[in-house]
Amino acid sequence: MTDQLDCQVTIEELAALMKRTAGVHVDPVALRQQADDGFDAFGLDSLGLLGIVAELEKRYGLGLPEQAERCKTPADFLALINGALKTGV
Repeated sequence: MTDQLDCQVTIEELAALMKRTAGVHVDPVALRQQADDGFDAFGLDSLGLLGIVAELEKRYGLGLPEQAERCKTPADFLALINGALKTGV
């Protein structure tokens, strides 16, 4: 199992996950600059976000908070996910 204290999902990883799991191509620089914009501004819907959550749960071997599937922005999503990874919850 991975040491959660050393794990953090970056903007670059989120952009790659958006492409791999939802087929949404996003420039990581644009994602960083517009991290407070809604996922819909990037073309990611709730089903795509669910796929990202599932991929991260599989990668890190833990269930992520239910709220992750309802995050509206990349900034909120990364804050929630990275907080959960840090605490192992």
